[in-house]
Amino acid sequence: MFEGIVREHLQAAGIEVGGDRPWDLQIHDDRFYRRVLLFGSLGLGDSYVDGWWDCDDLEGLVTRLLRHRLEHRAGLRLASVVSGLAGLAVNLQSRARAKIVAREHYDLPAGFYMSFLDPYNQYTCAWFEGTDDLEEAQEAKLRLICRKLELEEDDHVLDIGCGWGGFAHFASERIGCRVTGVTISEEQAAYARELNEGLPVEIVERDYRDLEGEYDKVLVCGMIEHVGYKNYRKLFQVARRCLEPGGLFLLHTIGGNESVRSIDPWIHRHIFPNAQLPSISQLGEASEGLMVMEDWHNFGPHYAPTLRAWFRRFDRAWPRLSEDYDETTYRTWKYYFLSCAASFEVRKNQLWQIVFSPEGVPGGYVAPRSATAETETTPVSSPGRTPEEIPQPARSSFSRSS
Repeated sequence: MFEGIVREHLQAAGIEVGGDRPWDLQIHDDRFYRRVLLFGSLGLGDSYVDGWWDCDDLEGLVTRLLRHRLEHRAGLRLASVVSGLAGLAVNLQSRARAKIVAREHYDLPAGFYMSFLDPYNQYTCAWFEGTDDLEEAQEAKLRLICRKLELEEDDHVLDIGCGWGGFAHFASERIGCRVTGVTISEEQAAYARELNEGLPVEIVERDYRDLEGEYDKVLVCGMIEHVGYKNYRKLFQVARRCLEPGGLFLLHTIGGNESVRSIDPWIHRHIFPNAQLPSISQLGEASEGLMVMEDWHNFGPHYAPTLRAWFRRFDRAWPRLSEDYDETTYRTWKYYFLSCAASFEVRKNQLWQIVFSPEGVPGGYVAPRSATAETETTPVSSPGRTPEEIPQPARSSFSRSS
C-alpha cells in the first residue's frame, strides 16, 4: 500500500523508481515508502542520509518534488504539521533556547566550515555579479553591503550575528571603519577574534536582546532566520535603539513567500534547529512604526549557485574531512546543500537585502545595485586561514531519528 501511493505521487512529479534519468530514484530499502508517507520531507531526507535511496541528480529530484508541491499532498505533511504546531505553542527562540542552534550547528570546529567557505568565511548568499567564482561573488556581496550602508572611515558598525568575523575584517580593512561583532557561538567568537587581530574590531558574545550603545550603521546578515517570528519586532527595536538618528540598518535574510511559523522539519532537526524564514508581511509588521524602509532588493536566484559552490568545495575536501567525520555527515551535508539549492532554484525561497533608516533619508535613499566601490583601500593582509592551518576535530557525526 505504502509503495503504491508513493510511486503514484513520484510519477506525477515526473520521477520514476528505478528509472535511468539522473533525477530518478534508486531504492535500496523498501522501508523508504512507509517512512516518506508518514514523515514527508523529514522521512525523505533521513532515508537518504541512512542510505535507503540514491539519485545521480539530487538537486534535480528535489526541484521536481518542489515544483509539483509534493510536500502539500495529502498524507505527506505529518511532520510539517507537528513542527508548525510547536512553533505556535512556544517561543522557539526564547533566551533559554537561543543557544541551541549555536551549540548544534555553529559550534562545530571552524575547520569544517573553512573546507567549503570563501576566505571571508561568508555563510550567506553570494552576489554573482559578472562572475561565476564563489570567492569573487562573496567579495562582491561584501562590497554591496558596504555600499548600501554608505560606510565611511569614521563609522562604527554594529554587526549582529557576525559569524566568523568576515564582514568585520573586510569593512575595517577596506573602509577603515570600526566594527563591533556580536555572536552567541563560542567557536565563532574565538575564530573571529583571531581573524581580526590588529584591526579596529571588537567581538563580543552576547544575546542581541542585551545590546546597548549607539552606532552609525547596523548590519544583520543571515541572523534573523534564527530569531523566530515572535521575536522579529524585538530585533528591530534593538536595531532602532542602537542606531544613530542619521544611520542606516541593513537586513540580509532568506525570505519565504508565505507567512509560516516553522521551517522544513528536516532542516529544523538536523541543520538549523528552531529556525524560521520571515515573510514580507512579518517583516513589515515587525518594523512598522520603528523604521522607514528605504530599499528592498531580492536576489534569491544567486543562492542556488552559492549552495552548489559550497557543495563542490565540500565534496573536494571530503577525502581530508573523512578522517574525522563519517559517511552520515557527508550524506547529511550533501542533502542539505543540494535540496536547499533546489528550493531557491524553484523560487520557493528568496534572499532579501532590505535597507532601513530611523526616520527617512532626507531627499531619499538611492540604492546601489552594483558592487563596484571607489572608496575601498587595498587590503593589507589576506583574511582567514586555509583548512590545513586550522586544528581538526575529533571524529563525529550527526544524529538522526524520525
